[in-house]
Amino acid sequence: MGIVGAGTMGQGIAHVAALHGFEVKLYDVTLAAAQAGKAKIQQNLEVGVSKAKVTAADRDACLARIACTERLEVFSGCELVIEAIPEKLALKQDLFTRLSGLCAPDAILASNTSSLSLTEIAAAATHPTRVVGLHFFNPVHLMKLLEIVRAFQTSDETVEAVKVFGAAIKKELIVVKDSPGFASSRLGVALGLEATRMLEEGVASAADIDRAMKLGYGHPLGPLELGDLVGLDVRLAIAEYLYAETGSPTFRPPQLLKKMVRAGKLGKKSGEGFYTY
Repeated sequence: MGIVGAGTMGQGIAHVAALHGFEVKLYDVTLAAAQAGKAKIQQNLEVGVSKAKVTAADRDACLARIACTERLEVFSGCELVIEAIPEKLALKQDLFTRLSGLCAPDAILASNTSSLSLTEIAAAATHPTRVVGLHFFNPVHLMKLLEIVRAFQTSDETVEAVKVFGAAIKKELIVVKDSPGFASSRLGVALGLEATRMLEEGVASAADIDRAMKLGYGHPLGPLELGDLVGLDVRLAIAEYLYAETGSPTFRPPQLLKKMVRAGKLGKKSGEGFYTY
């Protein structure tokens, strides 16, 4: 299988797939970027070994199954290619057009998009019936869910094939139709935006809003903590897309979120968001 993009999500997918026996080709625009992704996988595996959740032998076997590359042409023999590139529709459509010319007609092309239209992405492919959404969650090696998103064009055979893949990598599966935000992002973003509005209105502190969801509802992370982890720029982009697609005031981005992104306060990756890191 191939993975396009060695950032947070791409490296996480590569980690899980290789750990469960898949030979993975991990692509990024430069070989150094792909290798940096693999280095992060090794760090996460070392943590697993230190906690006795992964054996040293499994760590070594996992890393041996991951080949880094800066050439898309290596995907010509792959049965499954998953993209995990930035959330920009034009970028994804261009990639799926290019992959259609490189991969076999029966290869499955999957997108890890968390909100964009799979139907529009599939329309850019030569064989749109073989296009599907595989929405993983961060951190991929710890989160149980895999959301399978069915584009308007996706065939039954493609859905069944990725179900087999999902089971092989030990994920719990849900299947949803292509709609703005699918199931997971639509619910998660709604909660995150409402939490931001509450903070903006002075209802409670960020810490107490998060504690309400963690202690009252059993969430592992509060909605504001999760926003910092995902990236507030990413959350804003998804909110803007959902608001444009649905027209629902639920997804209208709060002014506080816009101001934080403009100020470069993007969450963990910038060192400051709702919290300081």
